[in-house]
Amino acid sequence: MSHISDMSHMSEIDRRTFLRAGAAAGAFVTLGGCAAGGGDSGAPGGAAAGEGAAGGGAAGVPDFALDEITIDEVHEGMRTGEHSCRSITEMYLERIEALNRQGPRLFAVLEVNPDALEIADALDREFQVAGPRGPLHGIPILLKDNIDTADGMTTTAGSTALRGSIAPQDSFVAAGLRGAGALLLGKANMSEWAGWKSFEFGASGWSGRGWDGGRGGFCGNPYALDRTPGGSSSGSGAGAAANLAVAAIGSETDGSIVGPSSRNCLVGIKPTIGLHSRGGVIPIAHSQDSTGPMARTVRDAAIMLGTMVGVDPRDPLTAASAGNFQTDYTGALDPAGLSGARLGVLREYAGFDSRVDALFEEALDVMRAGGATVVDPVTLPEELRFGNEYEMEVLYHEFKADLNAYLASLGPDAPIRSLAELIEYNEANHDLELALYGQELHVRSQERGPLTDRKYLDALAASHRLSRDEGIDRAMGEHRLDALVGITAGIPALQDPLDASGGGGGGCSTPPAMAAYPNMSVPMGFIGGLPIGMSLCGRAWSEATLVRLAYAFEQATNVRRPPTFQASVQV
Repeated sequence: MSHISDMSHMSEIDRRTFLRAGAAAGAFVTLGGCAAGGGDSGAPGGAAAGEGAAGGGAAGVPDFALDEITIDEVHEGMRTGEHSCRSITEMYLERIEALNRQGPRLFAVLEVNPDALEIADALDREFQVAGPRGPLHGIPILLKDNIDTADGMTTTAGSTALRGSIAPQDSFVAAGLRGAGALLLGKANMSEWAGWKSFEFGASGWSGRGWDGGRGGFCGNPYALDRTPGGSSSGSGAGAAANLAVAAIGSETDGSIVGPSSRNCLVGIKPTIGLHSRGGVIPIAHSQDSTGPMARTVRDAAIMLGTMVGVDPRDPLTAASAGNFQTDYTGALDPAGLSGARLGVLREYAGFDSRVDALFEEALDVMRAGGATVVDPVTLPEELRFGNEYEMEVLYHEFKADLNAYLASLGPDAPIRSLAELIEYNEANHDLELALYGQELHVRSQERGPLTDRKYLDALAASHRLSRDEGIDRAMGEHRLDALVGITAGIPALQDPLDASGGGGGGCSTPPAMAAYPNMSVPMGFIGGLPIGMSLCGRAWSEATLVRLAYAFEQATNVRRPPTFQASVQV
């Protein structure tokens, strides 16, 4: 999902493959880092036949001077004069030009900021006169295309129905990033309407096609171009992984920050609902939606996390964050952060692929070696599976109410003004919007009543009871846990417009999504050159704890490596 995530390729009814058995034994896994461009041979640093060097993969991607650069390294370059905001912005724009619609054709970026170089010059002048504005000064960042920016870029949720729509004001998140000195470089591709359109034939990373000179279409995974980058923050994931920007912002309702982070070897943080305002973000559901950072290192993600916090009158749920948020999460970056921790294993959310399970077991051993006590297993209510009746009913109701409210905020000149008009638009523009996928989720949402309906209120109460009181809070209290740990997502499935390939199931995003609690994915290893992530989730406002644990794991394993843009998996 935003939002609706990496299991959206399965129908709402048929999710029996969610826990299917793993494939044939003997397939290899790799936990730990490899030299850039190295392959998987079952041990760190091995090379699989056919894998090219970083910057010289199958798609002929040129070398890039800023490859894998971090926020701290950009700032050091600006201090020494090696870089300026303008010079790095120019290099990223050239990188996007070379990789996005040419070369590997990632289609990760829908549009770039037409004022990017002018903004970069202003940031350089400010840096020379007054020093850095904030922790992101001069850092080019991609934003998912459902995050409002009141500038030269449109915000469309990947839909042709909102073509040309420029928000009347920045989202709270965009304003926070600008206030920290970030350069908002462009809008990232996404699953249209954050995946809340169709489960019948849905696939991740697809947005309305054939308009604005080819805007939209399927987003590719830079580790294997025929594989899904995950949904629905597909462009944010692929863009950050492929070094089209220093980092990106995604959004999630259930799995769509952590899922694409897993599939693109990134660190992704979906915070507690209310830590980041949803004001000015095209919604699915206010009880589960959140924005969050997607970066190549835990440190970069932690830096970004603190720039978007604060209480916002446009988002009443942010009131609860007062006294609970931090503007700087880097104090949690402790390489010994696993020592003394108690971690509960979400074993019920494994078992869908023996190769992924083997990788997970290695990760658990790393955490034990780091001094953590691993409680295995920890159980949650069986109802906490993606697409359960309570979550679905909440999302049906809230999408209608929240989307109508967002569209009203655009004013009288909005291209569409209601969910009802959106449904009509899609029907009238079938070739653009319905040629591949239906809109049954839109229709079902439109059929729901207001948020005062007893059916909605009962579903929301049940959702919170199961995920909080009987779920995460109970499990963590009973076992005195610092966090729960699980597999973020499975092996990236083939990007199949007909959705015939299946695969790619698994993941444990639903319990923290329904609870409105934080969830974080960190790279865990590779299978056949494809990244796999590990999730850490916990109680409300426990972001600093998750950052501490993820950082210690990252430092112990050094899994991250850049993509090689292979046409397909090389084994």
